[in-house]
Amino acid sequence: MNRPDGRGWFVTGTDTGIGKSLASATLLHALRARGLRAVGMKPLASGCEVTADGLRNEDALLLQAASEPRPAYDDVNPYALLQPLAPELAAADAGVTVRLQPILEAHARLSAMADAVVVEGVGGWAAPLSADLDQADLVRALDLPVVMVVGLRLGCINHARLTARAIASDGLNLVGWIGNDIDPHMARADDNFTLLRHRLPIPCWGRLPFRDRPDPSALAHLLAPAGA
Repeated sequence: MNRPDGRGWFVTGTDTGIGKSLASATLLHALRARGLRAVGMKPLASGCEVTADGLRNEDALLLQAASEPRPAYDDVNPYALLQPLAPELAAADAGVTVRLQPILEAHARLSAMADAVVVEGVGGWAAPLSADLDQADLVRALDLPVVMVVGLRLGCINHARLTARAIASDGLNLVGWIGNDIDPHMARADDNFTLLRHRLPIPCWGRLPFRDRPDPSALAHLLAPAGA
C-alpha cells in the first residue's frame, strides 16, 4: 500500500477540548486497518501527571496506544509539561524553552518506523507553542498537510470557517476535516454538519458520534482519510 502524501498529517482543531486526540487516535486505527504502519505524535502536551516513568500526558498516551509499531513515549511527546495551562505559560513555569529541533528529531525517528505519522497540535490553530514559535512554523518545518477537527456545537460553523481561512492565510495545505459530536444536546446538529460540508472547501473525512467513553478502535470505520 502506498504511503500517504507527506508521510502523514498535522491535526489541528477549531478550539481546545473539541476532540483532536480522539480524532487523531481514531485516524491511526483507520490507517492501520488499511494495512499501514501508523504512529501518533503530540509534540507538546501541557497538563501531565507525575509517574514512575516521568511526566505523562493522557492524550499522548492515547496516541501511543493507538500506534503500531509502538513508539517510545519521549518520541511521541518530546515536551511534556506539568501544568494544565497554555503551552507558553506551562513551559515558563517549568523553565523549559520549546524549540523546533527536538521535535523534528523525534518526528524523524517516528517517520523512519512508520508509513504515516499523525501529529496532533495543541488547542486551536492560533495557539502558540512558545513566545516565538507558532504551530504554523512547526507544520512548515515538518512539511505536512493539515486536517482540521471541528467540534460540533453552537458556533462551530464560524469557528471552522475562521480556522480554515487562518490555515490558508498561513500558506499551509488544509486537506480535510473531521466532525466530532461533542455536545449531545446541540440543536439541529445534523443540519449544522450539512452546512459545514457545503461551506468548507475541503472534503470531510468523517463524523465521530458522541460517546461518554469513546473507543477509537471501534470508531475507525467512520473515517475515510484521503490519500491513504
